[in-house]
Amino acid sequence: MFNVKKAFALLASGVILCSGAQVFAADKEEKKMETEQEKISYALGYNIGQNLKRDYEVDLDMFFKGITESHEGKSSLSEEEMQQTMMTFQNKMKEKQMAQMKESAEANKEAGEAFLKENKGKDGIVTLESGLQYKVITQGDGEKPQLTDTVKCHYKGTTIDGNEFDSSYKRGEPASFKVNGVIKGWTEALQLMTVGSKWMLYIPSDLAYGDRGAGRSIAPGSTLIFEVELLGIE
Repeated sequence: MFNVKKAFALLASGVILCSGAQVFAADKEEKKMETEQEKISYALGYNIGQNLKRDYEVDLDMFFKGITESHEGKSSLSEEEMQQTMMTFQNKMKEKQMAQMKESAEANKEAGEAFLKENKGKDGIVTLESGLQYKVITQGDGEKPQLTDTVKCHYKGTTIDGNEFDSSYKRGEPASFKVNGVIKGWTEALQLMTVGSKWMLYIPSDLAYGDRGAGRSIAPGSTLIFEVELLGIE
């Protein structure tokens, strides 16, 4: 099994940190990557470098000193100092992430509100008191599901800029779930639909995933659009 600690050691042992605008090099000529071990070492170093560049301004001298001393089994900081330093770092990164999420959510909510305001005036759009908007594509003649029912649906979800993040159609089979087990916008809409209906739903962020978003595909504060086909009540 590949040992990450050894990989870090390989990364550190073959380089010398030079000052000023100089580059890292074991000799004057750039070493070619020939073995799998060398390529893995380079890939690890490159990925670490990308993450550090994106997330934190690192003192490279101290960074490589830390790698070297870890490999040699010694440390310039006590265990207590190390733990306290890392705790402080993690708290700062968490604060930074929270600030970024808040900024993203505010911008996305503003864009969503503008979209819904414009969408409200389009033909066939119904706006409910909650802020949920829908448009009937096909009106079914079946029953309406209740809050505790399990329903079977086909659906497709996109953001307001058209990026698709989920589709039961592409998976080739409908989804089954509790009416009260989904986002608020869906729960409200499903109880108004009849079996056999197909609706377009336009869901503001507070009835969707709110300021937390959902994974990489749904950013904080996103207004979402769904095409929903209610196939049956189970």
